[in-house]
Amino acid sequence: MSEPVGSRAGVGVGPWEGPWPDDPRYDPELLEHGDRRNVVDAYRYWSVEAILADLDTRRHGFHVAIENWEHDFNIGSVVRTANAFNAAAVHVVGRRRWNRRGAMVTDRYLHVRHHEDVAALTDWARDEGLPLLGIDNLPGAEPLETAELPAACVLVLGQEGPGLSDAARAACRTTLSIAQFGSTRSINAGAAAAIAMHAWVRRHAELA
Repeated sequence: MSEPVGSRAGVGVGPWEGPWPDDPRYDPELLEHGDRRNVVDAYRYWSVEAILADLDTRRHGFHVAIENWEHDFNIGSVVRTANAFNAAAVHVVGRRRWNRRGAMVTDRYLHVRHHEDVAALTDWARDEGLPLLGIDNLPGAEPLETAELPAACVLVLGQEGPGLSDAARAACRTTLSIAQFGSTRSINAGAAAAIAMHAWVRRHAELA
């Protein structure tokens, strides 16, 4: 299934010119009407399913989990960033429903999974052999800037305001803090997630 086309006329490309390609990755509707989606040029005219399958061949080793006890509006932003860095998956812990507006349709291109509570996430991570690493500016937290992030792990974020729940703190192997130099006590949860993901990318991603 393709995304709606034509809603962002200044973005992307118009209808395909010339004979249509016979590559099954291309979406006939996009070829006919143009591709106005927010995707990189290499994926122009590809179907959602084809893009997802291609991304699955080169997912990175980190997952992102975010707690959702109070309908955190940052989840959409976290999902969008996780797509940009090609995370293995995003895990929503707590309420199943979340505001997808901030994701800008990027949730179609990665795997978003739900866990009823922290215990369920912990059981899943243990079965997968993945350590849980909390991201929160808590007393005694290890600086993210100097931490050695594992090649395979789950970056766990609390929701805006309260941060990681007590259950999440207890479940995490360690908690990593992000250095701050101003007057505010904390940064936006979506921004913190982006910083943590980029820290993993700098250590492990094949930048070429």
